[in-house]
Amino acid sequence: NTVKLTNPRMACESALPAIMDEQALMGLNPNADACYRQRALAYFEQLKESLDGWEVCAEALAKGVYSDDHVKFFCFQVLEHQIKFRHGTLAAAQQQLIRETLMKWLQAQLMNVHPEKPFIRNKAAQVLALTFVMEYLTLWPKFFFDILNLVGLNLNGVDIYLRTVMAIDAEVVDRDILHSPEETRRNILIKDTMREQCIPALVESWFQILQTYQHTHSELTCQCLEVVGAYVSWIDLNLIANDRFVNLLLSHMSMEELREEACDCLFEIVNKGMEPVDKTKLVESLCQVLQSAGFFNIEQEEDVDFLAKFSRLVNGMGQSLVLSWTKLSKTGDAKVSAETLRAVEGKVPLMLQLLIHEDDDISANIVGFCYDYLHVLKQLPALSEQQKSNVEAIMLAVMNKLKYDDEYNFENEGEDEAMFVEYRKQLKMLLDRLAQVSPELLLEAVHRVFSATMQNWQTVQFMEVEVAIRLLYMLGEALPASHGAHFSGDTTKTSTLQSMMRTLISCGVSEYQHSSVTLEFFETVVRYDKFFLVEPQHIPSVLMAFLDHRGLRHSSPKVRSRVAYLFSRFIKTLQPGITRSECCWDLLLFLFCNSLWIKASAKCKKSKHKCK
Repeated sequence: NTVKLTNPRMACESALPAIMDEQALMGLNPNADACYRQRALAYFEQLKESLDGWEVCAEALAKGVYSDDHVKFFCFQVLEHQIKFRHGTLAAAQQQLIRETLMKWLQAQLMNVHPEKPFIRNKAAQVLALTFVMEYLTLWPKFFFDILNLVGLNLNGVDIYLRTVMAIDAEVVDRDILHSPEETRRNILIKDTMREQCIPALVESWFQILQTYQHTHSELTCQCLEVVGAYVSWIDLNLIANDRFVNLLLSHMSMEELREEACDCLFEIVNKGMEPVDKTKLVESLCQVLQSAGFFNIEQEEDVDFLAKFSRLVNGMGQSLVLSWTKLSKTGDAKVSAETLRAVEGKVPLMLQLLIHEDDDISANIVGFCYDYLHVLKQLPALSEQQKSNVEAIMLAVMNKLKYDDEYNFENEGEDEAMFVEYRKQLKMLLDRLAQVSPELLLEAVHRVFSATMQNWQTVQFMEVEVAIRLLYMLGEALPASHGAHFSGDTTKTSTLQSMMRTLISCGVSEYQHSSVTLEFFETVVRYDKFFLVEPQHIPSVLMAFLDHRGLRHSSPKVRSRVAYLFSRFIKTLQPGITRSECCWDLLLFLFCNSLWIKASAKCKKSKHKCK
């Protein structure tokens, strides 16, 4: 079943020469006229439907008849269609022709001074992968050995080999691609057969490629690391997680052009499904090696792109340990479970360093581990002093990272701003989890930050003021309350919230000259509207804020629009209290009439008429 390249004549050579419609081929050029493009499309359909027309394309590829990239791509497309939709109906000689065509084309690449364009190589890899899927179990069991024997360590050949292996992963393994039940059964059989017959040889080839090209061709090495990461989830981990391979990966972690891909590869190794005890041993051994190599000293690392990848790796290690602890704690093995919990705790200092990092991408990548760690603490009967200290450290980190930075564009929010909004949502999840672990500690911390900020709001930067009010707002969801009844029940909670709301309304912070602070003020007032049923004396001052330059007459259309909506909600909730208050009605009537007068004056000025 090995494909031999010594046959001087291909199956199609005696049947017809490699003659194609040259005028139709002109239409493949993106700049061609519409009529030529239409003719090329019709020709493509003709070759696809023809029983043997595709053989012309096969010979053109095997002999390198055409130098035009678009024609080469076209030929691969025709071949791809035959393999995908007609392979089962092809004669044995035609199937052999496809194999020979692909191998002859690949052989030609080994001698090319200039490699094919990436889109040609990718298409060739897809066609090779399709052929593999169709023939590996029956007609071409030595697929990988044929390719490896042919390409060896040739630079061009290795590139196409790696692309092909990744294309096979997409066809056979990738869970994001939907397959029919029949295809799923076939793919399982393919993977089982590969494990038995060729995976050790493939892994050895990857090691040789990494070792050969790590210092000279970083792009090819990264490509190979991506392959290892893709395949490690379903092959024998011992083939990869050994001293030889791990030491090579660690050396790549110290090489600027390889370190990010090496980090991703280690992440996939850590993420592999395993028994909890084995997973804990794997993660702990990897952590020890990384720590010994100095990778945990992140304050000395200036490459934020690498640190983002490293943070993702640490997140994967931490979550793996938490999952192991969860499984072990259910088995009743207290000793092993306690050891795993200690392993989790051992990663917390590094987790905190990454969480408070000034780069939000680095911080965001560790949030998952942080969230899972808090979930572990929630399940413990009591927290140690160190665990309480960890909770407080996470709390302070979240409060600090919630702040806007100077570069946030409030008037024209773009992609960066949208990413920060999503990051804030992740931090909110952490805050909610913190409230479940220690609600008293969270309430105390927010009260401390809020009070200190409100005392000096006139001299504090907007992001400090905004986040202080935002934390008060977020307590509304973090702390449990039935139907928003935050001001009844638990005395400590209600008195603290009332104190903060009293301060918010009376300290004058609604006058702060920044739209984010203004909006947060009104959002918080409406969230805690039940407060005004307890202390209705504050309603007039809040109504004034809604209706004057701070609210409905604000200079920003965005603020005015949002405040109008919030005002309607506020009035709806507090209508009974406002109805009973003559002062409130007088204030509303005065402000409303005043508003109408201002609008009328503006219209008069615009039309240059006198108001009477």
